[in-house]
Amino acid sequence: MNDMTRIDQNHRRSRAIVHNGIVYTAGQVPDDMSLDIAGQAQQVLDKIDDLLKEAGSERGRILTAQVWLRTMEDFAVFNAVWDAWVVAGRTPTRCCGKVEMNNPACRVEILVTAAV
Repeated sequence: MNDMTRIDQNHRRSRAIVHNGIVYTAGQVPDDMSLDIAGQAQQVLDKIDDLLKEAGSERGRILTAQVWLRTMEDFAVFNAVWDAWVVAGRTPTRCCGKVEMNNPACRVEILVTAAV
């Protein structure tokens, strides 16, 4: 029985999986790593919007988010982009930390879990 829907699956990962009414996304990174943190963050959030839509959900149904920044110097600018993006009154739980990215030009990676 296949009770999971895999979105954009390849040999290594699925970009998202829907199971029992929950959408689990892989970490999303920007496509254009030459952008500043605001541009990269917006690009990642747009990708999350697209994934959630494809999975039958939307940003107001995000349960939790994990945010990884290359440097905490980007924290304030990232938060400004995030705050403009989240749905007021329906903000998810969130953690945010500094990590060493696999591509040094990447400034942000975000993973979310959402209800369908």
